[in-house]
Amino acid sequence: MEKKIGRWIAAAAMALAALLFMGGIISGGELKYFLKDRGDLGPLTRDDITYLETDEPSASSKDGTINASDWEAAYPEIVATMGQNKENSYVTSYLEEDPYLVNIYEGYGFAKDYGSARGHEYTLEDVAKTERPHPMANCLTCKTPNFTKLVNDQGVGVYTMDFEEVMGMMEENVSCYTCHGNDAGNKGALVVTHSYVNKALGDSVSEIDPATLSCGQCHIEYYFTPEDKEAMMPYSDRASMTPEAILAYYDAMDFADWTQESTGTKLLKAQHPEMETFLYGKHAALLNCADCHMPIEQTEDGTIYHSHLLVSPLEDETLLSNCATCHGDTDMVETVHKLQDRVTARETEVGNKLSEFKDALAAAVSAGKMSEDELDAVRKVHREAQWYFDFCYVENSEGAHNSELSMSCLDKSEVLIAQGMKLLG
Repeated sequence: MEKKIGRWIAAAAMALAALLFMGGIISGGELKYFLKDRGDLGPLTRDDITYLETDEPSASSKDGTINASDWEAAYPEIVATMGQNKENSYVTSYLEEDPYLVNIYEGYGFAKDYGSARGHEYTLEDVAKTERPHPMANCLTCKTPNFTKLVNDQGVGVYTMDFEEVMGMMEENVSCYTCHGNDAGNKGALVVTHSYVNKALGDSVSEIDPATLSCGQCHIEYYFTPEDKEAMMPYSDRASMTPEAILAYYDAMDFADWTQESTGTKLLKAQHPEMETFLYGKHAALLNCADCHMPIEQTEDGTIYHSHLLVSPLEDETLLSNCATCHGDTDMVETVHKLQDRVTARETEVGNKLSEFKDALAAAVSAGKMSEDELDAVRKVHREAQWYFDFCYVENSEGAHNSELSMSCLDKSEVLIAQGMKLLG
């Protein structure tokens, strides 16, 4: 249960920027998002949101980033709810909950420190405190709008700058600029501020709901390019966001996050492919990130706005009411928790098998009885088995975003593990 709570908190962070994207059609009728009892006025919908168009305030940040405090006068409710993300301070250690991770990540930073994500108010603190090595500034990608603006102003050379040097220049956690640029007053318009998104997707950016892509700028699978350590997405369009296509992308460029000493396998470490997983699920055609993580609120004076306190839909009655549009009176809390329990149990089962496979391969390498060609054949299977397991494990919804894909990845990993063990004899 602790793991599920931690994962849901991390999944809630997926929706910071989704302020205004309109739409949603089921059977020709409008989806009634964010249902609330307003008597004869009926439920709140996206169309009820009060949007403002104001002049940009002066930037108080040294680098010219207009931060949350600068926007507070224009958007007091939004800035206040952003600050409430500090309440999301719970952290659990996945290495303690799932000890097999220490073994399968052997030789990589995640074997030293791997905990659940906290609210966006902690991004700079957490990256500074992590025990995972971070010699270069690229570790600040997505942790602060100041780093994003630095890259936008100075180019990809920023990624290889010294971490401590750049860290000293950072002023704010994930905030308004991240998803709106400096023009957040323009009716809440969403902006892709991370340059690698446009570089990777090009014209395919238009294929993705802006409210989902805004969150997906960071809640994605990514890698650092070998030549300049720039953050990059391993695909070029929505159709190539599957775990199979991403693995093929990495294989084609002979990319590995690290070579494990005991096995000799060139391994991949999946990051947090929330957007990719969600986009291949049933809900992506109808919903975006905000619909499930950012409730619409109404002030006493009638102002209606998207709350920026990012929450699990299971913990908010307003968000849960959206589910009734399709699921009727189903107990969604119970239903989703049961689904998560199944995915978690399957992860544990496959994760322990993967750990045993890794040990068996390491023993074969140490014994020296197999040829390098024979070992390389097993290493290929090991690389793929770990990739599919990890793609599911690190996706923070614990199956809620797309349980079919989660189970499919675990099934593929298990089949590959069996193949590898057979090759080892």
